[in-house]
Amino acid sequence: MRVLALAHQYVPVHCAGAETMLHSMLRALAARGHEVHVTLSAQPGRPYELDGVRVWPHVTSKDVFEHLPKADVLVSHLMNTPRATFLGNWNDIPTVLIHHNTFDVTKAALVTPQARVDLAVVNSQWMADDLAEWFAERGATPPATAIVRPLVDLADYATTPGDRVTLVNMRPMDVDSRGNRMGKGAETFWAAAERMPKTRFLGVRGAYGTQMVRDLPNVEVLDHVPNHEMREKVFARTRVLLMPSSYESWGRVGTEALCSGIPVIAHPTPGLRESLGDAGIFVDRDDVDAWVRALRTLALPQSYGAASARARARAEQLAALDDLDRWCNAVEAVAGRRAR
Repeated sequence: MRVLALAHQYVPVHCAGAETMLHSMLRALAARGHEVHVTLSAQPGRPYELDGVRVWPHVTSKDVFEHLPKADVLVSHLMNTPRATFLGNWNDIPTVLIHHNTFDVTKAALVTPQARVDLAVVNSQWMADDLAEWFAERGATPPATAIVRPLVDLADYATTPGDRVTLVNMRPMDVDSRGNRMGKGAETFWAAAERMPKTRFLGVRGAYGTQMVRDLPNVEVLDHVPNHEMREKVFARTRVLLMPSSYESWGRVGTEALCSGIPVIAHPTPGLRESLGDAGIFVDRDDVDAWVRALRTLALPQSYGAASARARARAEQLAALDDLDRWCNAVEAVAGRRAR
């Protein structure tokens, strides 16, 4: 089977959660012996191969047409979604869409005239429920839907925790062009650091969005860290991970931290509640006093030990799930429709 994925950027150049998840899914297909190609619409450079996935950086807007005739199935996400659905329709190629959020613009691609969608993939149960409700409100039938969570390999991230309180992606609160309230909670991070001058904090610049960087003596800020370097450069220095995000459909960096038994304090978004489960320590992102109290509680050895044990247990629970196998089976089934 020949898989052709359409993306705007890709790892290790662009290591946001969506791209990291896409690669984990594509490399699983490559590991099964399938031929996997990715064409990029925004990232220039030379072609390269990563974990059996062949990546073709952007040269012209016609790049995809060199690979399209041999494709058995198209896979896409984010801004390349509309293009993939139209190409699938025009060329009679089964098309799979990966959804990383519940925004209306994402769902609209599923009902656009002349758009082909054979399989919609969502990254959590709450997203699946939200999508089903969205279609029910419109009296429409949704496409086949699969849940593929952004699972991580324990061996890729497990390490001995460090001594820092860490935030990955220092994006402050803002509203995007479509009115969605977004932000990773940089304001909460800096407020807590200011109130706890004897505690060492670590900030990591994100792969996208405006970054809020200040100058405090107890805070170190790293430039964006590629995903394959996160274990050594971030988690090996982290004692507690903060996730005061206004929106997370899942929150992959949280599950990465769990692999090392690193407790995660998080704003209770539906995605973070699902991904962190009983291991999450949930605090409203606007209640700075509560974040400080939670951090001081985790400074106590007994409290930290219990939280760390819950984190490791949750990581092992997630690692045992078979989402990637089900993903590969679903794509193979979709591609088989063209073969028949």
